Amino acid sequence: MVSTKSLLLAAFTTITATYAAPTKGPCKSLTPTLPSTGGDDLVAPSPTARLKKIAIGHGIQNYTCSGPDATPSATGALAVLYDVTTLYPGLSKTASLSIEAFNSLPHALLWDRPVPLNRPSNSSYSANTSSPFPSSHEDLKGLANCPALKYAGHHYFDSTGTPTFDLDAIGMKASVLKTGSVSAPKDADRGVLDTGAVAWLRLTDSGKGMSKGVNLVYRVITAGGNAEGCGAAGVGTTQSVPYTTFYWFYEE
Repeated sequence: MVSTKSLLLAAFTTITATYAAPTKGPCKSLTPTLPSTGGDDLVAPSPTARLKKIAIGHGIQNYTCSGPDATPSATGALAVLYDVTTLYPGLSKTASLSIEAFNSLPHALLWDRPVPLNRPSNSSYSANTSSPFPSSHEDLKGLANCPALKYAGHHYFDSTGTPTFDLDAIGMKASVLKTGSVSAPKDADRGVLDTGAVAWLRLTDSGKGMSKGVNLVYRVITAGGNAEGCGAAGVGTTQSVPYTTFYWFYEE
């Protein structure tokens, strides 16, 4: 069995090898291109869709099991979001990264930082059910060669089970439903539990009238987040698996 220490050492070696310094000089492109899996891809935004923000999310995917041989059932997610828009190649003369460095950010964040949630004392990854998010909204500092990443908001599932993105730092909100899903690439970061990367998603407005400034969200470049088997997790318990990903926010 591969030890967690070995996985961490391998991850940091990869980060050091692939992370590049910020790209300086004239902007090369002001039209960010949604990442591709290299195989099946999600339905693209319409030509009139406006990209509002790109955020990186760090948190947990939650699952429950009805029996030892059952397939884990997804029960929601919690994540803190940070604004990485200006790091995308060509969007800033001083802060933009190479595309390789930009796409390595979810991997770097997953392995470099603990899950930024209020956790109970008896669990490494799960969140406090009554108060999952820290009360102070801190920027993310010191991640590889990046400048401080500004806090953008939170991702959670509301009381009706609807995925919600509350971008309170920039005055936007998205209440969404899943309308597309493709498997993550085979070489995607399998995560700290070695369970695999969650699927890439296309999420569209829920129709509940809760969205503000955003009505289309993509989850791409995922790292970790897949469930452990029900035999390992235990029946009737909630398992929480760390994940990171990019969220691209559009208005159509």
